Amino acid sequence: MKRTSSSSPTALAPIVDHQTLTEYIQSRFDDFSRSQKDVAQYIVDHLDEVAFQTAEELARRANTSSSTVVRFSQALGFHGFPDLQDAARDEYRRRVEARGTGGAGSETEPLFGLDQSPGEASIAADHLAVEETARRVSRSVLEAAVNDIGKADRVIIVAADQVAYFGTYFRHLLMLLGIPTDIVASHAQEGRARLARLDENAVLIGITAGRAHPLVVRSLQLARHRRAKTIAITDATLSEAAKLAQHSLFYSSNSPSFVRSHVALLSLLQAMAQGVYANDGARADRIRAYRLK
Repeated sequence: MKRTSSSSPTALAPIVDHQTLTEYIQSRFDDFSRSQKDVAQYIVDHLDEVAFQTAEELARRANTSSSTVVRFSQALGFHGFPDLQDAARDEYRRRVEARGTGGAGSETEPLFGLDQSPGEASIAADHLAVEETARRVSRSVLEAAVNDIGKADRVIIVAADQVAYFGTYFRHLLMLLGIPTDIVASHAQEGRARLARLDENAVLIGITAGRAHPLVVRSLQLARHRRAKTIAITDATLSEAAKLAQHSLFYSSNSPSFVRSHVALLSLLQAMAQGVYANDGARADRIRAYRLK
């Protein structure tokens, strides 16, 4: 990994040679400003995109400015974004090489040719997002989250903005399983009334995309205060929601599109609902009876 000269006035810390770019960013995360944390989160979870994007493209996807991207690069000890991108490409290349030596799965035929249409590129990215999510999901964390949901007297799902729909869909799945579930998607009085029902027998699930919505963060803080179980479902490894929750599940939202991909999020929600269903014979019988109607 590249170093800047020790005389550089903008370098706040040298890059540690034995660390990868993402490891170094994670170790320095708490030192960054709020806007720099947005850039850091995006780089850690979208390294393959960062390796080939311009500073302007990275800024747009991280919901910040290109000048913030440049200052972030300098804060890491680079002269500018091109040097940071070189480090990202080097780490990405090493990951690809390691994956290529992984055995039977390394010779898989690509989904599309090199001359992908925009639609094909989007489908291919969704396929990779689900694969990355599957590789990074922890069986123990997933099972613990499923067990908490299955035992809860009440589940409250907090999901705002672009993920509100998925929170509503997850509520539908849990209601089919006979689990009393509420959805909170805004700061409206009705939502506050639902959060007031939190207690030690409840589970709060916060779903986020990108920077954690303030509603999700405050709800998780309240749930911890009320001793409720907490689960974060996020596409940012370094998300504030993940730090507040007892169980944190990551999904990949990588996409060449103008919006984030939510295919892996949907897959993860379906997997959680299936886990609850499979763990409880009575619920399974009830669903089978429902299907026969």
